[in-house]
Amino acid sequence: MSDILERLGATLEARKSSAADSSYAASLYAKGLDAMLKKIAEEAAETIMAAKDGDPKKIVYETADLWFHTLILLASQGLGPQDVLDELARREGVSGYTEKASRGKQ
Repeated sequence: MSDILERLGATLEARKSSAADSSYAASLYAKGLDAMLKKIAEEAAETIMAAKDGDPKKIVYETADLWFHTLILLASQGLGPQDVLDELARREGVSGYTEKASRGKQ
């Protein structure tokens, strides 16, 4: 299931060193962190609205946009999909309440 994430992560990593006008991802990297965060917030809001509308196709489409922009953020920070998958694996089988309590006050 994670093959597409691995390929997309590699592509986004490669785009970090590309000219800003060569791809959408490269243009976001060039604009910096604030632009990336703004896109994530926008896509999160669109995902919420799609869920409220109850259209499964819109929910999937907007979630894909949200994930894509989040992967751009991860790559900009030297992280990738595997880092998130590893964290999810670490949490597997652990109560959400227990996991959150283990983080302490944040």
